[in-house]
Amino acid sequence: MTDKHGGNIVRLAGRTGLPPGDICDFSASINPLGFPEWMRSLISSRIASLVHYPDPDCTDLIQTFAAHHGVASDEVIAGNGSTELLYLIPRVVGVSRAVIPVPSYSDYAAAARLSGLPVEKVPLRDENGFAPDLPALAGILCDTDLVFLGQPNNPTGMLFDPELLKKLAADFPRVVFVVDESFLPFVEGTQSLMIGRPPNVIVLISLTKFYAIPGMRLGMAVADRHVIAGMKKYLPPWTVNSLAQAAGTAALQDADYAMRSRSLVASERRWMHNELENIRGLKVYPGYANFLLVRTDRSGSDATTLADALLSTGIAIRLCDNFDGLDRRYFRMAVRTREDNARLLAELGKTLGKKGRTYFLKKSAKTLMIQGTGSHAGKSVLVSAFCRILLQDGYRVAPFKAQNMSLNSFVTRPGEEMGRAQAVQALASKIDPDVRMNPVILKPSGDTGSQVIIRGKPAGHMDFRNYINFNPVLFDAVKKDFDSLCAEYDAVILEGAGSPAEINLKKNDIVNMNMALYARSPVLIAGDIDRGGVYASFIGTMEVFSESERKLVAGFLVNRFRGDKSLLADAHRLVEEWTERKVLGVIPHLNRLDLPEEDSVGFKEGLTGTNMPSENGVLIAVIDLPHISNFTDFDALRVEPDVCVKIVRTAGDAGKPDAVILPGSKNVMADLAFLEKTGLKRKILDLAGSGKTEIIGICGGFQMLGARIDDPDGIESSPGSSLNGLDLLPVATRLFPEKILKRIGAKHLPSGLNLQGYEIHHGLTSGENLAFAPCIRTDEGGVIGLEAKNGHIWGTYLHGLFDADDFRRWWIDRLRMRRGWKACGRIRAVYDLEPAFERLAACVRENVDMKAVYKIMGFL
Repeated sequence: MTDKHGGNIVRLAGRTGLPPGDICDFSASINPLGFPEWMRSLISSRIASLVHYPDPDCTDLIQTFAAHHGVASDEVIAGNGSTELLYLIPRVVGVSRAVIPVPSYSDYAAAARLSGLPVEKVPLRDENGFAPDLPALAGILCDTDLVFLGQPNNPTGMLFDPELLKKLAADFPRVVFVVDESFLPFVEGTQSLMIGRPPNVIVLISLTKFYAIPGMRLGMAVADRHVIAGMKKYLPPWTVNSLAQAAGTAALQDADYAMRSRSLVASERRWMHNELENIRGLKVYPGYANFLLVRTDRSGSDATTLADALLSTGIAIRLCDNFDGLDRRYFRMAVRTREDNARLLAELGKTLGKKGRTYFLKKSAKTLMIQGTGSHAGKSVLVSAFCRILLQDGYRVAPFKAQNMSLNSFVTRPGEEMGRAQAVQALASKIDPDVRMNPVILKPSGDTGSQVIIRGKPAGHMDFRNYINFNPVLFDAVKKDFDSLCAEYDAVILEGAGSPAEINLKKNDIVNMNMALYARSPVLIAGDIDRGGVYASFIGTMEVFSESERKLVAGFLVNRFRGDKSLLADAHRLVEEWTERKVLGVIPHLNRLDLPEEDSVGFKEGLTGTNMPSENGVLIAVIDLPHISNFTDFDALRVEPDVCVKIVRTAGDAGKPDAVILPGSKNVMADLAFLEKTGLKRKILDLAGSGKTEIIGICGGFQMLGARIDDPDGIESSPGSSLNGLDLLPVATRLFPEKILKRIGAKHLPSGLNLQGYEIHHGLTSGENLAFAPCIRTDEGGVIGLEAKNGHIWGTYLHGLFDADDFRRWWIDRLRMRRGWKACGRIRAVYDLEPAFERLAACVRENVDMKAVYKIMGFL
């Protein structure tokens, strides 16, 4: 049996056994954009109004509609869908017969018959594409006829010339013409009959189709005021509810949504039409609406057989055999998004035995995206966990983060810069770090600007406005690298950034939901329950998502929980009721995981400074610079049992440590000024003069230890700027636009130990005595580290040197001996990420519904 109308999603789901949300519905011709993004918040804001009756006159809605279309308010009526108004018209216009060109919307005839009118059906000709023939219609009209016309017609999608209709209306002034423009808002460049409407023309408009709110029911009619007054007599009071009135009023003012909708429908309809014409055995009719009429001419098959086959794959089309003039060969398909349209065409090709062309979808890898309710929710660590779990289960997996805002970089073997977190995730996947895993890095260099790194190379400094203009170029690079990874791996685990719910940033976002939409990736949203507010954040994040974004969200992960998980049951039930998504895992707080931090948040909060030695140990003070970068250089120090790392922000915090480390900096000039302003410069110099504290500078910190830093090109300050350094090493640095990026093999001369690391900085450091006090030489013979005062003061450009277990123990023992303590003489801790990855994966596997995750990804 054919449904009278399309879109009976409950019945379709019942026939397939699939949840209604899994049906890809081409049977109802609704705007493929979904309802406007503001709709959900508008409805939420009007919930309180439900305690009152709605405005029976729909005052705001009608006035807005009248102003929008340039008609008088008393010529407009609102109804609970345009169909309600359609059924009123035959009762008030004083006609004796209904004339309907067919095929057309079946309720035209139903409305006429319900009012006791005989119906004269005028067949449209298939050979003419079912095009309306208004001159031929004139030959059968009589006074007091009621004519129903679709503009464009449903189900054919064909248009008539509005000027011909106006002439016909003038020639037959006692005939009432009802023009149904329910689908006209989807058509580009065709004028409504509301403009210059003849007095005997009534125009029907559906707002539910164009604004994708069919469940809300909202329609309008425009007619002479005496007709409108007559319709109001038959209309029940409060027929349009408060939410529908508010939604319609706001929708009519959203010009951007209307423009985007028409553009999408036009381009997708043309594409679908062309593709359908290439499938043998199908005839597709030219149309102008957001749907296409198609006829199957294959012997031994009809549209019913085809529809059943498609429905078994979760795709619904509209059978058209209940339209007058059409038989079991005809079906109608809505225009939806490119992904949905491609899926339908692919299934049509399979069902009809079409060989040759297949319909992509670009990615071949399965994907999963981890987003967070905010920064430091544990996204990077969770990505590492899922990468390792998939690897353990036999899949080739790669991490991906479209854009990283971080000062913590890693240099790949080819000398390209990428985010440190993605390098760690690559290690979890047991693959070599690759800049495709992090195509864009933003390295803040001030309050409003950042250095932009694209595919491992600097592309310049930009403020926010310049970045927005450059955004399309960045996103193109991101998409190409993502597609490339998907072609090589079984799975790609994507990471978001910050919060995806930042409404001021969403439009230009390339790392959260816009990336997920491009990747067609399911999303899990993680929240840090240790910080509080996690469940409100889950619900609030969902509330600001558009419908297309919400569809991608597959569930939630509660991270860093301490306590009894059974106490969370009520909260999980509430989240599921509110969002229709489940919490798929509660991951416990993992102490001392010993993986590098995902960003500087943990460092800035002093989390790396909480480790206290289990025995008398050395104290190492790390200066917390405002623009600190590559803070993970010191992660390995945390694993040592006789070391305490202290984060120092003020001169008073410093105390009398065994060593002070000046870390890397993204803005050496500004951070050098910070040392002066806070008194830290004086404190460091005093400690250096005492001879009891070792002073070390890494990268930018190395530059600060010198006598002077010059910035002739304005890399970090105004052009021509110069600042005095701490003057603890006989060197000076000149900043240059070109960034040095390379992996380094080197030897530490005082210990004789080999080192591995990388170099990443602007500027060259030189001095007359540089050759006389080297402490680290590269394998090529160059100097990359310099010491003074018998090793009490030294600096280097080599990042990662403390990762080497033997060097780290040698250096710590040197600090111990200065204290008068005995050197350990042996490696006491191994800085090896493998045990951490295995521990992390085991924990996540145990506390997350991995069967559900694999199903979400499409592996099950």
